[in-house]
Amino acid sequence: MRVVRETLTDEPALPPAPGAEQHLALDFADSAYVLPGGHFIDLLGTVESTNRWLVERGLAPADVRVQEMCATQLRVLREHIRALFAARVARQPVLPAALSAVNDALSRTSTAALLQWDETNGPYRAAMCPPNEILDRALATLASDAADLLTGSDADFLATCDSVPCNRYLIRHGRRHWCSTRCGDRARAARAYARAKSKAD
Repeated sequence: MRVVRETLTDEPALPPAPGAEQHLALDFADSAYVLPGGHFIDLLGTVESTNRWLVERGLAPADVRVQEMCATQLRVLREHIRALFAARVARQPVLPAALSAVNDALSRTSTAALLQWDETNGPYRAAMCPPNEILDRALATLASDAADLLTGSDADFLATCDSVPCNRYLIRHGRRHWCSTRCGDRARAARAYARAKSKAD
């Protein structure tokens, strides 16, 4: 299959997969996906789209401007998280490099909220994020959510979309086997076509 690489600059072509709204790491893993015809969409494919993705998910302030090196680090972590998800879904041993990459991201920054003091309202806790730590905090947050997903109650429901060529992950509850209505319709159409063809033969 010939893959046409594209980056998406507007709204995603597919809605979030089931579970992506509860698990940021699932949304992150699904930020690169394949559409019919071999089109590859990467929501982190450019610096601009990476900045937009981070801001829209509350991982960076609106004025953030990460550079290509930072975007590359995010893409690399995404592939390692996808490898961990793939191993969990297939019930196979994990690649040590993927485990090491996630643990490295987890240890990049403290996620503890520091004690702050407001002259009007008194003490409160908030995570401080100096500009040079934005990427580290984003990587640590994504890695932490991936670790929570892989060790939590939803891990047994982690699945890949059953519609070829889609490569997105979802949390499967009930009978749903697809990441979106679009993929479900395509899979049902393919099955109907295969049945009709087998009857004609």
